[in-house]
Amino acid sequence: MPIQSLVEADREHLIHPVVSYRAHEARGVTVLDSAHGVFLRDSEGHELLDAFSGLWCVNTGYGHASIVEAAAKQMARLPYATGYFHFGSEPAIELAAKLVELAPASLQHVYFTLGGSDAVDSALRFITHYYNATGRPSKKHFIAQERGYHGSSSIGAGLTALPAFHRNFDLPLATQHHIPSPYAYRNDYADDAALIAASVAALHAKVDALGADNVAAFFCEPIQGSGGVIVPPVGWLKAMREACRKLDILFVADEVITGFGRTGPLFACEGEGVEPDLMTVAKGLTAGYAPMGAVLMSDAVYQGIADGGDIGAPIGHGHTYSAHPVSAAIGLEVMRLYHEGGLLANGQARAPRFAAGLDALLAHPLVGDSRHRGLLGALELVSDKTTKRGFETSLKLPDRIAAAAYRNGLVFRAFGDNILGFAPALCYTESDFDLMFERLGKTLDDVLADDDVRAALKGTSEFSRRVAA
Repeated sequence: MPIQSLVEADREHLIHPVVSYRAHEARGVTVLDSAHGVFLRDSEGHELLDAFSGLWCVNTGYGHASIVEAAAKQMARLPYATGYFHFGSEPAIELAAKLVELAPASLQHVYFTLGGSDAVDSALRFITHYYNATGRPSKKHFIAQERGYHGSSSIGAGLTALPAFHRNFDLPLATQHHIPSPYAYRNDYADDAALIAASVAALHAKVDALGADNVAAFFCEPIQGSGGVIVPPVGWLKAMREACRKLDILFVADEVITGFGRTGPLFACEGEGVEPDLMTVAKGLTAGYAPMGAVLMSDAVYQGIADGGDIGAPIGHGHTYSAHPVSAAIGLEVMRLYHEGGLLANGQARAPRFAAGLDALLAHPLVGDSRHRGLLGALELVSDKTTKRGFETSLKLPDRIAAAAYRNGLVFRAFGDNILGFAPALCYTESDFDLMFERLGKTLDDVLADDDVRAALKGTSEFSRRVAA
């Protein structure tokens, strides 16, 4: 189909996620045509360095022949196998065992989903079932964090704390609550210990207000992704897990973004020796080559569900494509590439270069904060570095930056509140990072050259001299 016909067909028929429908109709789609390594190519032949791994997911990079071969072999042998009626498939069973082997020791059971949103939704259903089955039916309230993202399912989107996911969806529910994000840049804590103490105190206060007998679980991302890549200090995750233990509520680690090498170790929990009661994963599980997510569950929760009530009755939760054999075969090959293929080690080795490149941009007039862990990071843009004042929405700075980046051959996430998110693939080389930061620096300079952007900055004359130079 000709490109213009594709654009028109998209405009008329295809509904895109998390976008203004009218804005998309006016703009039109950008059709991606092919990809290899860490580069994308659009339908007009424009090459783009992907600094966001698709949508935080293509951790391996594009075009791995071994992944394609694993998928093709499985499709030829057994393209589908239901998990219902006591059926299963070899790759799904092997992948579940592999995940248990690699995950925190507390997690002994795996339920496969199609992605992160339904992994969170499944976790919520399992937790509700668990407390009902173990004689604690009053524990129906869930706590998450401001700026958190836990998918866009009909229930999980209420745990998400981003306005677009609540507006006109009648969310959050009365049983869903949020405590402040561990957002160091936008707070005035004396040190990391004070921030950690404040988060623990906030969780205790919320549980006390709701009543410990009414609270089921606390959901958190080890690093908040879609909320602006909020990186809490080391020790925060462990402190929150211990607080949940003391409060007798379940601790759920949402590692949909942070899992599979994104923050350094295979799982962010591993970095602090944290053992959750449940963990949700997706994205890097198959590196985006096929849909798949999972809920990893402790034996205590599993046994509580299995033994609750009539043990002969089915647990009424399932998906047609749960434990899909092709996705599982891909997942097994992706796990091999992380370990035997050296991708996990390469990501760890390249993290200092990534951190240094982001930190160097703190000298740029637009940049107020740089934050990162492993190959997950962000820059926060401000109009005044002293007061940390942001930019007026009327400037549409994120849209301008995304457009400038595209012209410069670079893709990353420009959030609506003037935060730029980065998640380069674990296969990035030193030269890839050199190119990324060259193009990113040019993108920031291009936007800074706009008169109205310079006018919004404190010390405009100083910044004008930089542009002129």
